[in-house]
Amino acid sequence: MGMYSYLGESWESGFGSELNRQRMIVWRAEPATIRIPKPTRLDRARAAGYRAKPGIIVVRQRLTRGGRQRPDIKGARRSKHARQRKILSMSYQHVAERRAATKFPNMEVLNSYFLAKDGTHYWFEVVMVDKEHPVIVSDRQLSWVSDGRHNRRVFRGLTSAAKRSRGLMHKGKGAEKMRPSQRAHDRKAK
Repeated sequence: MGMYSYLGESWESGFGSELNRQRMIVWRAEPATIRIPKPTRLDRARAAGYRAKPGIIVVRQRLTRGGRQRPDIKGARRSKHARQRKILSMSYQHVAERRAATKFPNMEVLNSYFLAKDGTHYWFEVVMVDKEHPVIVSDRQLSWVSDGRHNRRVFRGLTSAAKRSRGLMHKGKGAEKMRPSQRAHDRKAK
């Protein structure tokens, strides 16, 4: 196993959970969207496309948990209209990517990964790329971001988290892709 595998194992095993609790206390006092000098989880950042070079930044995004459905309806109405509907069909991770992209409009979201959660918040780290930076334009692995076709990809649902929440990345035996959309898939199933 390589170094990053050991890093991931130590994170998953709960090593340093007291340290994480202390970190979350500090993170709660910080702004919801903050640029950080280096990733907290290097193994996940590298898997998400992070490289320590100019033009690539990491943003820590905090989200409040809950409030994703309409509150219970009090009062008379037809039973057809008395149901609770889910307001947000996006995952927390997809919402975090969108908020980071809004805060840094000149950057393109490459990917993101889960960091931590407590009773009231989720934290994700978002890897972002400056597609106009000369280092990125000349990089063979990242120059595709500079192409105009990849503009604002997070808002078009093209990141990994967005595809997962759209039902396009089902895995496993007998798994069925939900194409072309969740709504069309549900309509076909009836």
